[in-house]
Amino acid sequence: MDFQLNCPVPLRHDTIQMAHGGGGRMMRDLLEAVMLPAFRSEALDARHDAAVLSVDGCRLAFTTDTYVVRPRFFPGGNIGELAVYGTVNDLAMAGARPLYLSVGMVLEEGYAIEELRRVVASMKAAADRCGVSIVTGDTKVVDRGKGDGLYLNTAGIGAVPRGLQVGPAQVRPGDAVLVSGDVGRHGVAVMSVREGIAFGTPVESDCGPLHGLVRALLDGGVAPTCLRDATRGGLAAVLNEIATDGRVGVEVLEADIPVIPGVEGACEMLGLDPLYVACEGRMVAFVPGDAAARALEILRATPGGEGAARIGTVTEKGPGTVILRTRLGTRRILDLLSGEQLPRIC
Repeated sequence: MDFQLNCPVPLRHDTIQMAHGGGGRMMRDLLEAVMLPAFRSEALDARHDAAVLSVDGCRLAFTTDTYVVRPRFFPGGNIGELAVYGTVNDLAMAGARPLYLSVGMVLEEGYAIEELRRVVASMKAAADRCGVSIVTGDTKVVDRGKGDGLYLNTAGIGAVPRGLQVGPAQVRPGDAVLVSGDVGRHGVAVMSVREGIAFGTPVESDCGPLHGLVRALLDGGVAPTCLRDATRGGLAAVLNEIATDGRVGVEVLEADIPVIPGVEGACEMLGLDPLYVACEGRMVAFVPGDAAARALEILRATPGGEGAARIGTVTEKGPGTVILRTRLGTRRILDLLSGEQLPRIC
C-alpha cells in the first residue's frame, strides 16, 4: 500500500531550536510539519535541491539559500564565496547550467564597510569563476546587536537540458553511489577557527563549485539518476534523504569513503563522525551501475573530482534505510542525526 502523509508531523518543541537548522531529523520534521503543508506544490514534492519548472517550453531550475556561517572568514573561503558556490551547486544538482543569481544582504549597524568590500569582491570572483551573473539584489540594515554582522541570501536560475531527469525519484536499485572527493573538510575548517583549535595538520574547507563536474558527466555521456551536494548533515544526511525520498535502500562501504588524515584526526580528537560533518564542495552522484566506471574516469579527470570514489550501491532492501559496512566487516544503520554536530557552518 502506498502511504501518503496527509497530516502535519507532531513537533516536540514549541520554539525553534538551533538543531532545527542542522539538516538532520529535527529540520526534516519542521519542514514536514510547517512549511511543506502550507506551500505544497509539485515542484516542492520532488524534494530536490532546486525546483525544475517549465516556462514557455524551456526547463528552468530555480533555487535559494541563506548563509549565516560563523566566522565569516575561514580557512579556504568566506561567507561570500560560500553564498555563490552554494546556490550554483544547488542548480547543478538538478543538472542545470547556472545562469543568474540574486543577492540579498542583511547588515548589522556597525559592520565594517572594508570587510563588506572584501566579501563583495570574493562574490564577484566566485561568480566569474562559475560563469554566472549577479543581476539583482536587496540590502537591509538591522539595529546594532540584532544581527551578527552580515547574513547573505542568494537565489539562482539555471537552464536544464531537454529531456534530462535528475532527482530522488529517478534512483533505482543497482545504481552506484559515487562521491566526488574526501568528506568532512568544511565543518572541521570552520570549527578550527571558531573554537581556536590548531590541529597538527591544518584543514582547509573544500568550498568550491560543482557545476564543472556535472557538465563533464553529461558531456561524457553519463546521465546521473540523482545528484546532491553534501552540506549540512554531511554525507550521512544526503544518503538518508535520497534513501527516504527515493524509497530505496543504500549500502555504503566505510573503507571506500575518502577522508583525509587531518579530518580523521580532528574528528577522533573531538568525538565527531566525519560522515556527518559538512562539506561545501563535494557531491554524491547516483549513476546506473554499468556507467559507474566511466563516471569515475570522467570525475577523476576533471578539476575538483580528482579524489572521486565509488562508495556503495542502491539496493531493494529496507527502503529508506542506509547501511554502513564497517572496516571490521560488521553492518550498522547509518541514521539521520536529530540536529547537527556543528551549527552555523553555512
